[in-house]
Amino acid sequence: MGATVAALTADDIEPARRRHLLSRLVGQTRARGLGDLFKPKAALRWMTETVAEIAPHVPVRDLATLRRHYGGLDGDLLADRLVRNASRATAGIGAAGGGVAAVNWTVAPTLLSAPVLLAAETVAVVAIELKLAGELHEVYGVPLPTGGTQKTVALVQAWASQRGINPMMPGVGVGAVLGSAARKELQNTLLKRFGRNLTTLGPFLTGAAVASYLNRRATRSLGEQLRTDLRRQRRELPGAPSVRP
Repeated sequence: MGATVAALTADDIEPARRRHLLSRLVGQTRARGLGDLFKPKAALRWMTETVAEIAPHVPVRDLATLRRHYGGLDGDLLADRLVRNASRATAGIGAAGGGVAAVNWTVAPTLLSAPVLLAAETVAVVAIELKLAGELHEVYGVPLPTGGTQKTVALVQAWASQRGINPMMPGVGVGAVLGSAARKELQNTLLKRFGRNLTTLGPFLTGAAVASYLNRRATRSLGEQLRTDLRRQRRELPGAPSVRP
């Protein structure tokens, strides 16, 4: 599942490839226990655990790699491109999910796959937004903690709170993600994402269009909130140079 999700976070994926990957993710989700996804609390717990599991597999590029990939762009121009591409990617997930739903709804027995599709789509969108959060930290010179576990925890926290992680603040570690407050914040944010993806189940391509629009808007909003907070943190870091526009 981690490899599938990582592939879905790529900047440029052909629609057919995206549908294929999302279908694969639906299959992997179904294999992990379809029954639980019919129970709201169990579904939310499943998504929370799955996000924590796939987060280490999200490919966050460092600043040097980002600059090379985007032809030397830097600062706000680079951040603009990252937010734009992530918004397009989550919009693509909404469109792909709507297409899968359109096919599934043509045969009554496959309606049972609806909760699985929603859970898979939610996990895919979250993975793209986790990648965006990590790379915006790189652009604004507020890198996430080093080390697999701490970095993963910080990344999930940044996404759930829609705020940058301040490296000068203590308490960003394994204990933070195990705390009930942090877990509750993650669950609340996941619940919003899951509800947004319900639009996928609209009639055929109408559902795809609405899901695509809502995903794009929500990802762009997440990116802008993170950028605002990271700019503030950057100014507060001792001796930190300003980020070039």
